[in-house]
Amino acid sequence: MKRIAVVGTGYVGLTTGACFAELGNGVVCVDIDAAKIARLRRGEVPFFEPGLGEMVARNLAARRLSFTTDYAAAIPEAEVVFIAVATPTTADGRADLRYVRTAAQTIGAHLCGHTIIVNKSTVPIGTGDWVGTILRRTAPAEATFAVVSNPEFLAEGSAVSDFLAPDRVVLGGDDRGAAEAVAGLYLGLEAPIIIADLRTAEMIKYASNAMLATRVSFINEIAAICERLGADVRLVAKGMGYDKRIGKAFLWRDVWQSA
Repeated sequence: MKRIAVVGTGYVGLTTGACFAELGNGVVCVDIDAAKIARLRRGEVPFFEPGLGEMVARNLAARRLSFTTDYAAAIPEAEVVFIAVATPTTADGRADLRYVRTAAQTIGAHLCGHTIIVNKSTVPIGTGDWVGTILRRTAPAEATFAVVSNPEFLAEGSAVSDFLAPDRVVLGGDDRGAAEAVAGLYLGLEAPIIIADLRTAEMIKYASNAMLATRVSFINEIAAICERLGADVRLVAKGMGYDKRIGKAFLWRDVWQSA
């Protein structure tokens, strides 16, 4: 059992914290929103995700999961700290990293002993190096740490199952031992684990997102052409999807639900 802290109780953070508690770890989730933390302590999940509410309640009752607004109560005792804060898109299309910066600064100030800091938020390539710089500036002189990238691949409506039965687990770090320690948290899931350097792990997340977006954009363009030509895009997508080189995913979901 590991002592884990998760900073951020949004969609990714709460799912991550609850699932790691379900796997037998001691998890404390940290958020600056006192009203949200009060609700979570009562077992009230602030958004709907199948299976998550029951998992939170079960692990609260088992005392494997707790919630706090106090970094000082969560960070010093944690062996692994996940950063799972929001990274909204700015008006010019860039990721807003202000919450990552604040989280890293506050985590750094409360580090004690050796801690593995894990970026779970969706962040631009190079953010892991940047977080390491922030931690070096803010951490006490006697504290040591390693930074690992562990991008999330959770979809709304299936986040719990996506976490517990992932297609793969991606980890990146310049400290191989730290990346392997985080890999140990996932061993019970029997999923392929890819360990790379920080930037490669961050790039896998962006490349995956771009590929999925490309498939959606492509079938939308095909749909527009089909409409002009009088062709049935649903059957076009179905015919394409049976090709093993192409596959069904992200073409036309309704076709495969009725197939």
